[in-house]
Parts: sequence; structure tokens; C-alpha cells
Amino acid sequence: MKILNLYAGIGGNRKLWEGVDVTAVEMEKDIAEIYRQQHPNDIIVIGDAHQYLLDHYKEFDFIWSSPPCQSHSRMVKATRHDINIYPDMKLYQEVLFLNNFFNGRWVVENVTPYYKPLIRPTFKIDRHLFWSNFNVFPYKGKNIKGFINAGTVEETQKLKDWLGIQYEGNIYYKDNHCPGQVLRNCVHPDLGIHIFNESKRDGLFKINQ
Repeated sequence: MKILNLYAGIGGNRKLWEGVDVTAVEMEKDIAEIYRQQHPNDIIVIGDAHQYLLDHYKEFDFIWSSPPCQSHSRMVKATRHDINIYPDMKLYQEVLFLNNFFNGRWVVENVTPYYKPLIRPTFKIDRHLFWSNFNVFPYKGKNIKGFINAGTVEETQKLKDWLGIQYEGNIYYKDNHCPGQVLRNCVHPDLGIHIFNESKRDGLFKINQ
């Protein structure tokens, strides 16, 4: 099976997939290097995942996309600082595109937003919303206390242990100075394999737009 893993990060969602041919697309070089260390046999593209989807979607059997969540997160409204940003509409562009033009199984993941989702999610698991063209049986995730705010060296190591992803030092996401951010962005490997396994079941259906 050929899989396209978009906005791949350090590969939390992909960690437990086996017997697959994965192409991962990640914009940040330092983050992509951690992914490469975890999954040396995957093809890793450092570039624009949104454009890569448009150019290469026909080459794959299964597509997982996790567009950046920062502009959708409830933290945008919870912050004490003034943040003047629009929600990134690439999220909904990809949902509409995949639902109408891709013939394989697909899933788009993001956080529960501060607004009512513009397209109804197919299912919700823990803090994640998912849009897809397949159904998923219920799943109870394994969060850890203080997950959202974890940022000290000790807390960051706990996140690495929780995800089962170990690497030396700290990785910082763009201008964020919290070493735990790149880890908090991960979909837990247990949830990643649950959704991947569910995608292989019968019962394909179209979501309501």
C-alpha cells in the first residue's frame, strides 16, 4: 500500500504502521530529520504539503493529512496576547478536494477549533477532529496530565516517553520556543494505527458537505 503522510511532523501517527510504502512531506528541516531517524525507509520530502497533495494525490492508495492547527486552536482565543490571524483555510480545501477527487481512503486531522467547524467532521476522538471517507469504531485515547502546557525539559521527556519517540535534544517549531510543541502536535501512535486499521475495513461512505 502506498501512503502519503502530509504535514508529517516527527511521525507520531505513522509510528506503528507496518508493511507500507510511505512518502512523508514536512516543511521544517529539523523536524523532518527526526522523522527520518524514526523511519529511515520512508521517502521524505521537505516542502509544501498542500501543493504536494495537489500534484501527487493520484499516486497513492491512502492519504493522511494533518494541516497546521495553530490558527484553529482554542488557544487562539485563550491567549493573553493579541493574535491577528485568519483561520488557515487549507484545512477545508483539503477536505473538499479529497472528498471529491481522490479515489482511495483518506483522513484529515485537526484540533477541536474555537469556532463551529465549517464542514462537519466525520468523527471526533479526544482532542482531535477527523474528516474522512470511512467509518471508525470508538477509541479511547491515552492522554497524560498537563499535556497541553507541557514545556519543561522534564515534561518534554514525559511526552517523548508517552509517544515512544526518542531523540536527542530539543526541536522547536518555527518561532515557538517551547520544546514540547512538536511533540504535542503528534497524533499518538496508538490512535494512528487504530485509524489506519479502520481504513482497511469495508463500509466506505461519503461525508456530508
